[in-house]
Amino acid sequence: MLKISANSIRKSIFIRLVITHLFVILPLILLGIYLYHWSHQNASQEISRNMQAQLSYYLKDLNREMEWLEIQQFDLLQDSGLNELAVTWGMMDSVEKKEKINNILSRLNSIKSSSAYIQDIYLHIRSINRTISAVQGLQEFEKDRFEELRSGGSRDGGRLMIRDDSLHLSVSKWSGRKGEEPLFIVEIELNMERLKDSLRQISMYPESSSFLISETSKFTLASTEQWADLIPQYIHAADKETDDTFSLDAGGKKYQVNRAHSDELGFSVVTYLPEETVSRPLSKFTLWAWLFSVTSIGAIVIYAYSTYKFVRKPLLFLIQSFRRMEEGALNVQIQHEQKDEFGYLYHRFNQMLTKLQNLIDQDYKQKLMMQKAELKQLQSQINPHFLYNSFFILNSLAKTGDVDRIELFTNMLGEYFRFITRNGEDEVCLKEEIKHSRMYTEIQKLRFSRRIQVQFDELPVEMEQIRVPRLIIQPIIENAYEHSLEKMPDEGFLRVTFDMKPREADIIVEDNGNLLDDAHLQALSERFSATSESQEMTGMVNIHRRIVLTYGEGSGLFLSRSVLGGLQVLIRIKQKEEN
Repeated sequence: MLKISANSIRKSIFIRLVITHLFVILPLILLGIYLYHWSHQNASQEISRNMQAQLSYYLKDLNREMEWLEIQQFDLLQDSGLNELAVTWGMMDSVEKKEKINNILSRLNSIKSSSAYIQDIYLHIRSINRTISAVQGLQEFEKDRFEELRSGGSRDGGRLMIRDDSLHLSVSKWSGRKGEEPLFIVEIELNMERLKDSLRQISMYPESSSFLISETSKFTLASTEQWADLIPQYIHAADKETDDTFSLDAGGKKYQVNRAHSDELGFSVVTYLPEETVSRPLSKFTLWAWLFSVTSIGAIVIYAYSTYKFVRKPLLFLIQSFRRMEEGALNVQIQHEQKDEFGYLYHRFNQMLTKLQNLIDQDYKQKLMMQKAELKQLQSQINPHFLYNSFFILNSLAKTGDVDRIELFTNMLGEYFRFITRNGEDEVCLKEEIKHSRMYTEIQKLRFSRRIQVQFDELPVEMEQIRVPRLIIQPIIENAYEHSLEKMPDEGFLRVTFDMKPREADIIVEDNGNLLDDAHLQALSERFSATSESQEMTGMVNIHRRIVLTYGEGSGLFLSRSVLGGLQVLIRIKQKEEN
């Protein structure tokens, strides 16, 4: 009988598959239940997106048209004949005046014919006290109109100026003298009927309508007068709305409103559409939405049951077998008769248990034996070096003929080699290792008692029974003698101290040698992280490797400059529960 906990059900693949299926089906179910509402929103959003794109394109196109008209205005400002007429009018005879005016009229008519948005073009020339129109020709100078255009009129921050319920573009030609009025002003009056036609073209439905509006002056231009009564209600609601698409209730109807604004023109274009126009084609889908929803719920039930039977139950058998294997039961195999993918997994699981039983002893024990063999090999590399130094000291004493010191030395040497050869233990108590190292310093005192002083502190009681690999301290002391103290012309000093911390024991060996520079110290430190061995530092590298093998990362040798001036070697032993 399968026992299924609530926590395992929440985290199981079965639940995830069912939830995944729900996540796939649920949007379709909601689509079936709320198809009418969703379709209405989708249609509204699509219409809104299309309308927004069309409105933006309309404003850009209108702005480009206004830019082109402004270019024509500025080009007209630079016309040599016009400027000559404005400046030298008094010096011309009647023939020249008529010829210049006819040329200007021809130019104005050419510009008017180039754009359907132009109603008329006016040249208000102050110096000749005349106004020239492309439609009406030469006429009396309109001073009030000239002053209004000169002051800028009502522009609402854009290109277009509002005047007499129509839109205008104007630009002035200044004489360049401070305080003087412009020589003449070029004014283009826009064709309002053509603008209305362009607004009617952007209405996508017969029920929709559009209008241009200036939010500051509230000037409006509607495509049709039929919906003109909606404009005041839009103006009232527009200040409260921040989106470019919103709903507007007016006259008992609900309208979808879209708008776009042009900073260059200072105008917004607005279009509105009754929402019933959007929802009219969608009423037929309600029944189909409910039918689809019921069908989808039935599909979820069938999928959940089949997933539980064909996936959830076989997977639970496999999971429970893995848990028994994690608890150490490697002899419990799965009994099965399935021929599907789970049958293959069960068969491979049983084969894996058999191989684990065969390999666990072979691989695990072989790894332990290899580690122990490496430890012994590293330790054995040190012994020939000790033997060489011992005979070197004995040879030096024999040359001096000091029989008493030879006798003392041979006794200490016997104790020294007895420590190495008395048994095959890999580890000894730190107390014995320190005793052996102190014996080595006593041996060296026989050679260097006059110029090398030794401070060898007493080992703290709490550190005496720590188990350490043999020969990890004496080679460090030997290295200090061989590479530093023996070569010093002045008096040498060797110090061995101890520091016991929680879960850590430190042994510090330092000297006052003066041959070690920073670059050499850095090179020595880097050798401990390298795999290759150096001929000069073989003993220290081996010691570091043995300590790391025994106590793990964080233990080993750490080199730095001593406060005495020479090398400081910190032997760190990280204590663990099994130590």
